[in-house]
Amino acid sequence: MKAEEPAGPALVVAMKGYPRLSETFIAQELLGLQRLGLPFAIWSLRHPTDAARHLMHKEIAAPLHYLPEYLHDDWPRVLRGFIRALSRPATLRLLGVFLRDFRRDPTRNRLRRLGQACVMARELPAGTRHLHVHYLHTPASVIRYAALIRGLSWSFSAHAKDIWTTPDWEKREKIADASWGVTCTRDGHAELARLADGPDKVGLLYHGLDLARFPAPPARPARDGRDAGDPVRFVSVGRAVEKKGFDDLLNALAALPGDLNWRFVHIGGGEMLKGLKAQAEALGLAGRIVWRGALAQDGVIAALREADLFVLPSKQAENGDRDGLPNVVMEAASQGLAIVATDFAGIPEFIRHGTDGLLVAPGDIAALTAALAALAGDPERRAALGNAAHARLHSDFSAQAGLARIHAALLSEVERGSAS
Repeated sequence: MKAEEPAGPALVVAMKGYPRLSETFIAQELLGLQRLGLPFAIWSLRHPTDAARHLMHKEIAAPLHYLPEYLHDDWPRVLRGFIRALSRPATLRLLGVFLRDFRRDPTRNRLRRLGQACVMARELPAGTRHLHVHYLHTPASVIRYAALIRGLSWSFSAHAKDIWTTPDWEKREKIADASWGVTCTRDGHAELARLADGPDKVGLLYHGLDLARFPAPPARPARDGRDAGDPVRFVSVGRAVEKKGFDDLLNALAALPGDLNWRFVHIGGGEMLKGLKAQAEALGLAGRIVWRGALAQDGVIAALREADLFVLPSKQAENGDRDGLPNVVMEAASQGLAIVATDFAGIPEFIRHGTDGLLVAPGDIAALTAALAALAGDPERRAALGNAAHARLHSDFSAQAGLARIHAALLSEVERGSAS
């Protein structure tokens, strides 16, 4: 790509990796912005690692650019970026900001962020007016530096891990430098508002679901776990990482009554998958569990429609990482599934205990076992909870209101940049 080409959308949306199967909320937003007629380009810090893609990804027509994930892999491109950055008026301010960051975080990753930012700043088309980034940790560092080099405004959408694993000093300074930001749970909003330089700097914006993408819930047989030939079917969707609590779930499944006939399907990849399979084997559960790996959304929806009960025992990881409001909880509700989850992070903002599903304390394996056993044997209650969650999704968690807000905010930034 030539430096500063004159053509290109005025808006850039950046993220750590694109496309990702686990980030349906980002794909949904991008597709919604495209349908509303807002042109944008996508910039990604790394290439995708998932082999499959969601149908939404195939519909998104925005130009896509990848930065060098490791600087040595494309050092001539990085060198050209550094040279161009040094020739810009903002060089001294950039070096001041970077060195202050580097003193507190003297890591190779911090150097990589600067290198990627220099490449991005050099290669952004001259018509670029505003940068918006998903995640406040590594991606926001790159966008912050690139915006500083080019004299552009930027904004952010914060989600979960980026809020809880980024140090306060870094969050505070990024929020101050950004034009504005949004996040998707009350929990996350309270944390960022605590550090913000103004009362309206960070907004609460639920992702919701684009309900047009989901079929109506299916009719389900009244399985109760007593028929050996027709077991009650549990399903969960999520990466095999500590914060999802799948180790707790396996222990809870092992404690279910011996006369309850059940099967469990897990969908998702992740670094803990091998360990979870070994744990299931040690608990004597291997014959009852199907590990399907990462699936595109059509495969996820098919699995939800085949299931009787959705379960997600989220908890806080040792490094502070936690979920926001997982989209898959709302996707389960879209199919009228009864939901068992933990009273943690953003989940209770959607699921009200006893009304839309059952909530247990994070890490409480006995309570998780009891909730699963109670609903496994009670198809009528499962149906009532599933219907209530489906109704709540449609009444309060449609994506349209949030999409209208983010579209208006981004359009305003583009128009302001074009007028300046």
